[in-house]
Amino acid sequence: MSQQRARGRGAPPPGPGPGRARGTSTADRASSLSRTASRGDAFGPPVPLIYSKGLPVKLDPGAHAPDELIVRLRRAFSGPERPARPGYGTLGRVVALRANFFALESMPDTIYEYIVQITPEPKSQKPRVKRRVLALFEQLPILLPFVNDIAHDSAQRLVSSKPLPEPIRGSVVFFEEGDARPPQNADKYNVEVSFHKELSTDPLKRFLTGDIANIDKVDDVDPIISALNLVMQREAAQQGWRFGRNRYFFNEKHKARIGTRTWALLGFYSSIRPGNKLALVNVNICMSAFHEPGKLSDALRAFGLASFEAIPREFMRKVKVSTRYRGFKRMMTIQRIVGVSASRQTFTCQEFGGTTSIKDFFFKKYNITLQHADDLPVIDVGSPGKPRFIPAELCDIEPGEPHLGKLGAKETSEMLRVASRRPAENSAVIMENGLKRLGYDPSTSVLQSFRIRVASQMIAIPGRELPPPSVTYGKGVPRVQNGSWNILDVKFHLGGRMRNWKVLVVRDGVETLSFRGPTDERLINFIKAFRNKCKNSGMDVGPDPPTILATDQLPQVKDDMGRRRALESISRTIEAFGAAKDISFVLCLLQKKDDYIYPGIKRLCAVKFGIRSQCLLLEKALNEKKQDQYLSNVALKVNTKLGGINHRLGGDALGWLTKEPTILVGMDVTHPGPASVPGTPSIAGVVASVDRDFVQFPASLRLQKSKQEGIADLSEMIIERLQAFRRRSNILPKRMMVFRDGVSEGQYDKVIKEELPQIFEAFKRIDPKNPRYHPTLSIVICGKRHNARFYPTDSEFADRNGNTRPGTVVDKGVSSMLDFDFYLQAHSGLQGTVKPTHYVVIYDESSLTADMVQQGVHAASYLYARATKAVSLVPPAYYADIVCEQARFWIHGFLNQGPGSDAASSTDDGGGGLGAGAGTGTETGIGDSGTRSSASASTAMRKAREAAEQRVYEAAKRMWGKGLHANLQDVMFYL
Repeated sequence: MSQQRARGRGAPPPGPGPGRARGTSTADRASSLSRTASRGDAFGPPVPLIYSKGLPVKLDPGAHAPDELIVRLRRAFSGPERPARPGYGTLGRVVALRANFFALESMPDTIYEYIVQITPEPKSQKPRVKRRVLALFEQLPILLPFVNDIAHDSAQRLVSSKPLPEPIRGSVVFFEEGDARPPQNADKYNVEVSFHKELSTDPLKRFLTGDIANIDKVDDVDPIISALNLVMQREAAQQGWRFGRNRYFFNEKHKARIGTRTWALLGFYSSIRPGNKLALVNVNICMSAFHEPGKLSDALRAFGLASFEAIPREFMRKVKVSTRYRGFKRMMTIQRIVGVSASRQTFTCQEFGGTTSIKDFFFKKYNITLQHADDLPVIDVGSPGKPRFIPAELCDIEPGEPHLGKLGAKETSEMLRVASRRPAENSAVIMENGLKRLGYDPSTSVLQSFRIRVASQMIAIPGRELPPPSVTYGKGVPRVQNGSWNILDVKFHLGGRMRNWKVLVVRDGVETLSFRGPTDERLINFIKAFRNKCKNSGMDVGPDPPTILATDQLPQVKDDMGRRRALESISRTIEAFGAAKDISFVLCLLQKKDDYIYPGIKRLCAVKFGIRSQCLLLEKALNEKKQDQYLSNVALKVNTKLGGINHRLGGDALGWLTKEPTILVGMDVTHPGPASVPGTPSIAGVVASVDRDFVQFPASLRLQKSKQEGIADLSEMIIERLQAFRRRSNILPKRMMVFRDGVSEGQYDKVIKEELPQIFEAFKRIDPKNPRYHPTLSIVICGKRHNARFYPTDSEFADRNGNTRPGTVVDKGVSSMLDFDFYLQAHSGLQGTVKPTHYVVIYDESSLTADMVQQGVHAASYLYARATKAVSLVPPAYYADIVCEQARFWIHGFLNQGPGSDAASSTDDGGGGLGAGAGTGTETGIGDSGTRSSASASTAMRKAREAAEQRVYEAAKRMWGKGLHANLQDVMFYL
């Protein structure tokens, strides 16, 4: 195998060649770092590689719980569920770090809590309307004197620094921000604020010091933290746009254009976290894509409409727009771009004597002559079963509207470019801009009223650098450095058998990459190069060349929306290879990227035929300068798919994990995104090791109800994985370690209550002769969606880009008071600011120590099969994530509402009247019919929505079929 750097999750592009850092002393490297400056960009001037270098670092000796407190907590939480920390890790070199947390130096003794009731309930856009109602209510004389003493959640909870006079009641006449006065017949809302209780902060203060006697974590402490968060976010909520939990974005100089009508806006995340002795405020940078405000018609034209049918169905979905054609501002939410012009879209209008077009209606009703009645589509702002059509040219995109759909390739590239900032740059933006934007200045009125003071500097904490494990191959022992290693003339430990492999050439209209046929010299040379690469790496390629088949020229996209005919052609070609069970794998050569062909091939091979597949993009594969490295990376994947072993860890790197038969399990659930058809199922995936080297992880997959967090059919999937382990190892494991991905902090107990019993049920059922079978079980949550970042305080603790070094582990200073948790950065962060993974042991029958689990997870991070790097997420969890993403291809049309999507089209036309012609015989929503009460209309809309979503779910199940083919249930088909 030639020299290469294969990439894994979280890994940046390949770095400099081998040997550049070798022989460089720590002093030389530190000197180099101290001289290096970060680039400047749209978000600020250049800053040194180490932010605040030279600023004294004072590690708080109380940054961790004392031994006597740990003993006391272990006694209080002695069972396997939610175990207390057994102690702190000791392995590795101690390093001094800064964390993006600020101490809350003071807080109020009492917070007064009130309940807000708004009547009547807003008919639509409830969160936004309630937020506006309360903003208007704050300006009433009864509440205006106390406006700097209160904070609220814009819905039903209000907190105050002092008692408020009672009763507090008032009425507001609704009008939108930007209008000077309410319109005629404006909605009127009554608001009542009633006292609920006094909220003492004493339980939180006692909790922070470890005095947990008579304190219930949820009932006593969480409401206090929640109330403090309302206060801390008051200023940001007034000045910025909220998008996502605790994230606020601001329209200022810190933004960058990433598309024709799309901006990347810089924002800040803020949340209070309980620390040790002090409450901490976690502040982080976040970035998201937003639509440029302005005319919707301008945005549609900028999209470059070739035809209405080419409009992605998710384009502008859920974006709020405003209209003023009635003489006042009215807010609406786009449900879809209909794909029909105003002159063609008709509906039944009794006022004008029958069927009329949208164009004629606006002329007759409002004397508006549409300028784009024929060349722009109308939008639907209605609901299932009740579409409401508005011409796009009468709508304005509101400021602060996030881009919820999938970004294009260029936009994604630009977003990654502007969001990729080094740690020192992020530190500078937080310190110099973030604290001020969030209102954490001592002069902020609401903080003064609540007597809250935020420290002006990030906290300093101790961390440790764990040593990397050694990596071995069948031939050759590479040197591990900075979380990665180079491969030079090595062989796999175990080569897979590819004696009957096939080559599929997908002819998809790119002349420069087309072959003349199976005897084309370029094609033959490429296949020889790939075959030699696999052979030299230790794989059994056999003496015979592969069979080569090419598809017919696939129909063009404009003639085959959704690529259904193209996929039928590919299916026929694969079928021509012969019996699937005899084929080791199919090498698929793709002439171009396509959002339907690649997912379609993956579905055909995994579900219909049961064949392992490996797709290559010819543009990359035929690049002579990079071909050797590219093919080496592909060989890593193919060998693992065929049951081979690329590399192992040397010595006793995995320690206790190898002392007795152990199965490592990864579990994840992937949910439909904003661009998915409502009702699209979630997908649950479970992978598990079958060998003592922890290399092979076959998978089980299931569909479940849309956005269901827990794994519904976990017991059956665990049984399948235990059976696979027994088939390979001839015994059942004595120990199981589960890594559960995709679970938020508030769902830890849900995993124990709902998923743990299913695992126990699997133990009882796996061996009818031994119903008492029960391997020692541990469950570890793997969290990536957190906002903790760690910054080196000196060049000695940093890599060449200013990030913490691979192997950095943190379990003091910002870790949980009660939970057994730690942060681990196993991988190298050569681009942007590295993010560690947060690991939390929520169930433990193995009496794990901190060093056992920390070093075990760290070493296992070097076992990821398709990379020559440590990865950011422990491989079992990483594999579970990958297999869920692969399974998304099996219901691709529901998850991605692209142009001509068959799934989306059938859902729209048959799912509650959302098709292009659904306006006939319905109200347009331009005027109010007044024929139903609000309650009955809401109930009818809810039932229609639920019925439509159920039809989508059933259709997706039919598309899923039996799921993974039986031929692939014991192999890593998904890499």
